[in-house]
Amino acid sequence: MTRPKKTDAPDTAQAIDLTAGAIDRLIAPDGKQQAFLRDTKAPGLRVRVTNTGAKSFVFEAKLNRQTIRRTIGNVKSWTIEQARAEARRLAVLLDSGTDPRELERQKQAEQEAKKQRQQEAKHVAAIQSVTVGEAWSEYVKERAPHWGVLHLEDHQRLVRAGGEVAKRGTRGRGVTIAGPLHPLMGLPLADLTPQAIETWAAGQGKARPITARLAWRLLRAFLTWCSEHPTYGQLVSDKNPAKTRRTREALGKAGVKNDALLKEQLPAWFERVRSIGNPCIAAYLQILVLTGARPGEVLALKWEDINNQWRGLTIRDKVEGERVIPLTPYVHSLIAALPRRNEWVFSSFTTNQHMSTPQKAHSLACAAAGIDGLTMHGLRRSFKSLTEWLEIPAGVVAQIMGHKPSATAEKHYTVRPLDLLRLHHEKIEAWILEQARVTVERKAEPGKLALVAA
Repeated sequence: MTRPKKTDAPDTAQAIDLTAGAIDRLIAPDGKQQAFLRDTKAPGLRVRVTNTGAKSFVFEAKLNRQTIRRTIGNVKSWTIEQARAEARRLAVLLDSGTDPRELERQKQAEQEAKKQRQQEAKHVAAIQSVTVGEAWSEYVKERAPHWGVLHLEDHQRLVRAGGEVAKRGTRGRGVTIAGPLHPLMGLPLADLTPQAIETWAAGQGKARPITARLAWRLLRAFLTWCSEHPTYGQLVSDKNPAKTRRTREALGKAGVKNDALLKEQLPAWFERVRSIGNPCIAAYLQILVLTGARPGEVLALKWEDINNQWRGLTIRDKVEGERVIPLTPYVHSLIAALPRRNEWVFSSFTTNQHMSTPQKAHSLACAAAGIDGLTMHGLRRSFKSLTEWLEIPAGVVAQIMGHKPSATAEKHYTVRPLDLLRLHHEKIEAWILEQARVTVERKAEPGKLALVAA
């Protein structure tokens, strides 16, 4: 029998002392998907070759009468001696009754578990680093569709950083001050503990208790939302950290306010307010008394909210989103006389916005009229109080003012169209103007009035 030439492919039926040359010449026989060339120095070591020419070291042996085959590695990456050492190691494991496949599975499981723990640790670290401000922004974005315009503005205003240049309302500072909730926005949400909130309340309760109480109510609702959030719920306890006795005591209770115009004060008040040089301010203050709307609601009026055809006034309501009330004749005449500088009915002289709340102008008018302690919200209270002199259904007044219905029948069974509200509202307006000694005369055009000498 002639010996095979060194250039011939090795015979896979015989075990040989593996060499680089033999491995290089190894090919799969025709018609075979793969072939194995055994090594004589390391029992169990083979070189596998496929019909595509791919070659790798493998280990093959028997355990409990079952053939075990494990790939060691590509022949280009492993040397023959490295492959023999790995084959011997696997053979030792088999001799001890250990299945190398099971070890490999355990190793992979440990690596997956380690990777999972690392990912969970990163996730927890990311959650722990979430600030109150980040969660607040997500909260406002999610809940904004369910809020009115003014309620949304409260959530934005109370967290502002301040420091913006402003000429009015800064008490000589020249810049705006930060909102009461702003100091909490930079804290990690996990650090918003009862103790942190109590410390915040102690400072804000002394500086600006009224605004701080509003901020506290918004904060409580926000933390309730966080506790129900799938992510932030891990950082906030089920017991709302803002609901503590010390926080409540630090902010104090809102006093019962009773500032309102008396019937006998109407002439003096209207006289002084109507003499204010700025027509927007004069009209704004009178409309507060004649509609009972909230100060911010009237400031937010746009020209598109005025319906001259159906004589309606759309109010951006913090309770229901918006409500439509009658555009009574005198109020209509006040609005019709205002300049159209921008989209706002009560526009600012200096900016493309609505004017700011005219606290100073109103205080001066009240002082000149001899009326003390009358606030802007007191004008809304005046409307409700003055209607007590008339036989006006309480539900009508509540609907005009934007109060929630207080009875089941009122909420579910009473439907008042705009014309029915107008019937009562015009009666209220006429009576207030009569008591204020403001005499008007109807013109041909609806809503237009002319003053008549008293």
